[in-house]
Amino acid sequence: MDLERIEKAVHEILIAIGEDPDREGLADTPRRVASMYKEFFEGLKIDPADYLVTSFTEHYDELVVLRDIPFNSMCEHHLMPFEGRAHVAYLPDGKVVGISKLARVVDAFARRPQLQERLASQIADLLMDKLHAKGVAVVLEATHTCMTCRGIKKPGSLMVTSAIRGLCRSDARTRSEVMTLLHR
Repeated sequence: MDLERIEKAVHEILIAIGEDPDREGLADTPRRVASMYKEFFEGLKIDPADYLVTSFTEHYDELVVLRDIPFNSMCEHHLMPFEGRAHVAYLPDGKVVGISKLARVVDAFARRPQLQERLASQIADLLMDKLHAKGVAVVLEATHTCMTCRGIKKPGSLMVTSAIRGLCRSDARTRSEVMTLLHR
């Protein structure tokens, strides 16, 4: 990531909006914004599949569910943050992963310029592919600052997206069970 280039761009933005980028309160803002972008977009340098390399053989044939995984991301349309909770479930087919790996996968995909719909799909598709799961369900609930503090300005609005794969989608009983577990 080219932090120096980000700093220069932020300096120019401050000038473009009519501010003095050299005044005391703003003098260090370009560096702080560059540092923030480095953190927000660190997922661009991470392959989320790496978190799923280590798995454990386990003949467990019930749902594995991890709810309320906090995440934050950056809307690629406005470069404004959105944040919420991810709920992830999978139906193993002979192998499981440590639960922290599920949270790491969520973070790795979230730390990119993103759309919430794509984020849900990326998580679900990776789990299906790398775990060879019988089924996967991902539900994301998030508040988008591009919706709450600009444009239509609807604070408190919550966007919910889902990505359902395999038996979690095709088998009505499994789908019902997973949705009940994901939503308490």
